[in-house]
Amino acid sequence: MVGEAVADYRAQMEGAVEEEPPLEVKIELPVDAHVPHDYAPGERLRLQAYRAIAQANSEDDIRAVREELTDRYGPLPEPVENLLLVAGLRMLARACGVGEIVLQGSNIRFAPVELRESQELRLKRLHPKTVIKPAAHQILVPRPTTGKIGGKPVVGRELLSWTGEFLATIVGA
Repeated sequence: MVGEAVADYRAQMEGAVEEEPPLEVKIELPVDAHVPHDYAPGERLRLQAYRAIAQANSEDDIRAVREELTDRYGPLPEPVENLLLVAGLRMLARACGVGEIVLQGSNIRFAPVELRESQELRLKRLHPKTVIKPAAHQILVPRPTTGKIGGKPVVGRELLSWTGEFLATIVGA
């Protein structure tokens, strides 16, 4: 512990500041996102695919992973496409400072989120049933449905798309 403190002090004195590790983002949404056994036949190959997707830090990285998987195994099945979309959503959430996007009952919880007054007004206008919890740095947004009355909850790719648009227009604005 003392050694770490001395190293931090020296880094500050020399002007070299260590980069903080990237924000871990937890996404728990009802999406079929995985590498199927019949797409990448071996356990080791699937783990390599998961590792490559997890290490993607930009749209270019995701594009490169998509090309590599297509090159090695053929056209991407929907679960793999969804996995790449989740990776893109994770990058967007990290850029917005959001560490959790979790389905909680009939709401989607975004945390931690600190909204400016203008963002809160826009959020209340676009999603009037949203619950903002400033003390917990959370917002609970009603899960989108296919229709205003009696619509079914949106799942899969549509839910990922909606979540990305929400982050970009409300949190990232």
